[in-house]
This record gives sequence, structure tokens and C-alpha cells, in this order.
Amino acid sequence: MFNEFKKEIDLGGRKLTFETGKIARQADGAVMVTYGETKVLCTAVGAKKPRTDLDFFPLTVNYQEKTFAAGKIPGGFFKREARPSEKETLTSRLIDRPIRPLFHENYKNETQLICTVLAHDLENDPDITAMIGTSAALTISGIPFLGPIGASRVGYIDGEYVLNPEVDTIADSKLNLIVAGTQEGVLMVESEASELSEEVMLGAVMFGQEANQQVIQAIIELAKACAKEPREVPETQAKVTAVNDKVKELSEAGLREAYAISEKAARQDKVAEVKANVTKAFEDDEEATDMMVGGALKSVEKDIVRKDIIKTGQRIDGRDTKTVRSIVSEVGLLPRAHGSALFTRGETQAMVVATLGTGQDEQIIDGLDGDYREHFLLHYNFPPYSVGEAGRMMGPGRREIGHGKLAWRAIHPIMPDKDDFPYTIRVVSEITESNGSSSMATVCGTSLSMMDAGVPLARPVAGIAMGLIKEDDGVAVLSDILGDEDHLGDMDFKVAGTSEGITALQMDIKITSITKDIMETALEQAREGRLHILDEMAKAIDHARDDVSDNAPRITVIMVPTDKIREIIGPGGKMIREICETTGAKIDIEDDGTVKVAAVDEQASEGAIGMIKAITAEPEVGVIYTGKVVKTVDFGAFVNFMGARDGLVHISELRPERVEKTTDIVNIGDEVKVKLIGIDNRGKVKLSMKSVDQESGEEIAG
Repeated sequence: MFNEFKKEIDLGGRKLTFETGKIARQADGAVMVTYGETKVLCTAVGAKKPRTDLDFFPLTVNYQEKTFAAGKIPGGFFKREARPSEKETLTSRLIDRPIRPLFHENYKNETQLICTVLAHDLENDPDITAMIGTSAALTISGIPFLGPIGASRVGYIDGEYVLNPEVDTIADSKLNLIVAGTQEGVLMVESEASELSEEVMLGAVMFGQEANQQVIQAIIELAKACAKEPREVPETQAKVTAVNDKVKELSEAGLREAYAISEKAARQDKVAEVKANVTKAFEDDEEATDMMVGGALKSVEKDIVRKDIIKTGQRIDGRDTKTVRSIVSEVGLLPRAHGSALFTRGETQAMVVATLGTGQDEQIIDGLDGDYREHFLLHYNFPPYSVGEAGRMMGPGRREIGHGKLAWRAIHPIMPDKDDFPYTIRVVSEITESNGSSSMATVCGTSLSMMDAGVPLARPVAGIAMGLIKEDDGVAVLSDILGDEDHLGDMDFKVAGTSEGITALQMDIKITSITKDIMETALEQAREGRLHILDEMAKAIDHARDDVSDNAPRITVIMVPTDKIREIIGPGGKMIREICETTGAKIDIEDDGTVKVAAVDEQASEGAIGMIKAITAEPEVGVIYTGKVVKTVDFGAFVNFMGARDGLVHISELRPERVEKTTDIVNIGDEVKVKLIGIDNRGKVKLSMKSVDQESGEEIAG
């Protein structure tokens, strides 16, 4: 019934298996990839007819994790998988980025790739498996894909590179780097690093790319056995060629003039004017579609910008290839925020705000490999006004999540330990202007706002975006790219780090690959740019403030005996609720006896700590306490003097003189000063009032 094909290789000491022909046979390409005991089903489907109404390639990548893969039932009220998690969104982007440049330029059929995690062994992260599986599914599908690609994760442990480190060893690694590439070269890099040098990072990329060759070869051998016949791709129409020639003739001079304007808005206005004139010239030509004209105009733009940079070394805004745009950094922007910054680089601007919270504000992450809490959150927003547009305001898209995570990776390695700074930190980056690399502006702004909030970062972090123009007659590596240089260029290479080394690296290539030499040049140029940006940032603030904002909660950490935790919480949480309601403080209690008391008001904090200490403290003989009478009897009065602890003041201890009746001296609710005079072997506490001056609280001698 099944016509099955299988290919196995050893990769990083574990078996990697490709299987096809049994499951999802109606997809154009379907491959089950197993790595260790992690299984991912990857499918590729391309529509039979092209989309004639689109001027871009309609590719969709969906990575999805089924909770049954790890023997779990989804948390929450609805017990089924719902909207994509952050991990699923980020992995979908991770798969999309290296494969998108490898489809034939004339292929415009709607194409969907679905990667479904069916089993997770909690050792091998499914993201690498999914990337490899996607490459295999496309390669055997017949879809015009110029692959295959390989993908691998590289760790750096004890000075050695490690291929595809297991999930539990990533925490011990100074590097978490993912690299994807073809036989010719690297296509995509994504990483988080602990301030590593450019040499170590480049070595890691090359190490991963070398391992990729083994995967690529295995996919080629699988394809030789079972790949479908390649689809025919429509040739470029003669009409398209004619339109291209005419558009070039009509627009070249005007577009050259436009791209000589350094200011973005004015340049865009001029470009729009030229495009409008060209479009008008084709009004009577029914065969020339808007898409043909638009594509031709983009081609002319691309040609002008790229060749000018190669020939002259001068860019759109007049800079040379290495110069960073002018930078202005400000902190303390918002009066009520715990920390705020405005970072402006040229026409890119980020307003970044840091908020300090308590353990109750931590984000609970429900992942396949278990639940955990995250105390550092970074959220990136890109409103349409930042590029002078009107648009729909919806929830965060893939781009917003991806950019936010990149900035998070850049900052995370230099964050203080939670024990040293026990706050939950949320940073929000609002992009208020954008013309190139708003994610790196977010990195700079985040660093500034957190130092303004008093977060003791190890060192400030800055980020820079590098670009590439690669033509037959030359190569140019560009520092601090503009938006136009991004979409008209061949590379978007983002590097973030401190003065000591790199903390995050992300590279996307629009051509089929780049060489080691180009990467080396880009990394060195990025280092120079990063150090310059750090110097500019230091003009606003160069280290964390000595204390947190007056508007931020003050967190005091105390330790209590673990056997007292129950008493602090009380039955059904009664006691801890009472403390919080009475004082206004927030209290977090951990299993090891760590108690964190948070309050904006110092008095509230001290009040809560006092109540906790009263509950947990052990009574000491000879110590004077302030208590409240809770019960009177013939033989004396019971006084609550320490938390829930009561003691008896015998009638003979009420006054130095003889007392006939207890209620002649005290009544229920009276506040009294008592001295602890003894604890019997049954734990009964004996108190005395007569040995304490009730006015001053001082002990009466004798």
C-alpha cells in the first residue's frame, strides 16, 4: 500500500532519519524527520496556478507544537491548542527566513509549509528538526526550490563548539546559535551569546555550516530516490521585457534625482511623483498590468541605488559605507515611569519604557519541555504612524514578536541575577519613527531605560544593522542601513553587544549565500559601529542609577524558617491576605523560606515585615512585648503578644498589689505592655504586667 523511502545519518552523535511515502501522501512533499526521539512531520503544498494579482511570493510557514508530543494536556480553560505560542511564531519565522530567497523568481504560486511536532524527547529541540524537514519536503515536492538547505544549532561550552546541544545543556552554554545554509554558503544566522568575540562567533557559524553539508547531502540522496518531477516555471513574457525597457527609459532620470535626496519623506514624495508619471504613461496599454509596471520600477530603483553605492561608495543619504547616522539619547523622559528613554538614530526612533514589578507579575510559559516563569519581558510595537502611514491596529504580528525577541536576546545575557535584583522587569519599545533597524534602536533604548530604572546591567548594550550590496563588479558592506538599503540590498545583518563582545546576532540573506570573508568584514565593521553607538549612548547615561525610582516598588528580602511558611499564609491564605490588605504591600513566599515584601511606600513595607516577623519570631524570656487582651478570666488575662501567640498574665502579675478582680485592671481589647517571664514544658507562656511601666514600656527594677 505504501511506497516508503528512508534515509538515516549520524548527526552530532544522534541518529537523524528522513521518512516519506507513508504519511500525508496528498501533499506535494511530506517528510517525517526523527532526531533522537523527537519527531516532526513537515509538509509542502504549492497551488497549481500562480497568483497573478500579487507582486510578491505568497509563502506561508506554520510551525505547530502538539502538546501530546510531550505527553501533556493543554493548560487553561480550553483543553486544545489555540493561537500560536511565541515559540511557534518565532520558529515559523526561523524556517521562513532561509528558504524564502531560494524559490524561483517567476514562481508565484501560493505555497504553504506546515511543520507539526508529533513527539518531543525533551532533549532535542524540534526547531532544528523542523527546519531540516522543511528543506527535505520542498526538495522532493517538485516545487521550484533552489535548495536544499541544512540547519544546525551550535553551543559553546568550556571553550569548545558543540553541535546540536541537548535542551538541558543550553543553560551551560555561552552561545545558542542557529545557522542555515546551502552547499554554497550561509543563508541565515540567529543567536544569543554571552559577550563573545567576533572570532568565536564567526567560528561557530562556520562550524555549523560544515555540519549542514552532511544534512544537505542526505536530503539530496533522498531526493534522488523519490523526488517528484520539477514543475515548469513560466518564462518571463516578452511583454514584461518591453515594459521593463520603457519604464527604465521613462523613470531612470527622475529616480536618480529622487535618490539624491537624503531626507526620507522628501525622497519618498519624489519617488511617488516619478512612479505616478510612469503609471500614467501606461494607461492606454491594456497588456501592461500594474504589477508589470510596479516590478519594473522596483528593478530600476534597485539598480540605481546598488550601482551608485558600488561605483562611488556613497549612499542614499550621502554617507560612506561605514558612517553611522547621528545619534541622540535621552533618559528620564516620562515622569511616572520607573525608567524611560528616547533613542534617535537618524530617522529611526524608539521610545522605550521599563517597569519594575514583583514575582506576581512574572510570565508563566507553558512549553512542551515544561512550565517555567520568566521575569524579564520585552515587548516591541510598530504603529503605522512610525512610517507615515495609516493602518489597522491589531495585536502583535510575527514581525513584532520576532523583533522583540531579538532585542530580548541582546539584553538577556547581561541581566543581573534574580537573587541580586529580585524584580520582574517589563520593557516596552514603541517605535515612533522608522527608517532602518528599529529592532537595534530597541536594543539601545532598552539598555538606556533599564539603567534609568536602576537595573544593575553588567554593561550597556548597543545594536547595529549591517547591509550588503553584491554585484558582479564589486561588493559593499554597509553600516547602519536605511530602510531602502534593507529592501533593495542583499543582506540584513544585525549585531548587538557590549564593549566586551557580542550578545546577539541575526543575519538574513536575500541572495543564495555569502562567503566567510564578507561575514568577517561585516562583523568587524559592526564592532566599530557598536563601540561608536555605545559612546553616544554614554552621553545620556553610562551606568545604572544607584537606586530604583521613587515610583517603583521597594523589594525587601527576608528569610523565615520553612516550618513558619504555613503560619504566614494562614488557613486558606487568611493571614497573608490580612497582611497585604492592612499594609498595602505585596508578598511573595518561596518554598525555601525566601519572603519578598514589595511596596512603593516604605512604611507599608516596614509594617508588613513587622507583621511577618511577629508571626515567625520565637518568644524570648525577659523580653518586653506590646500585646492586646483577648480574654479575661477569674485567674487572669490572656494577651496576644506575638502574631497568633497568646500568653497568660496571672492575676498576681497584673499589679504589684493584690487584685481582687481581673476586669478591675484590664478588659478585652486593651493594649498592654507585658514581660515574658517563663515558658513551661508544655509551651504555655507566662507573662507579667506588674514588672513593666505601662506608660513608658520600661522594665520596673526589683
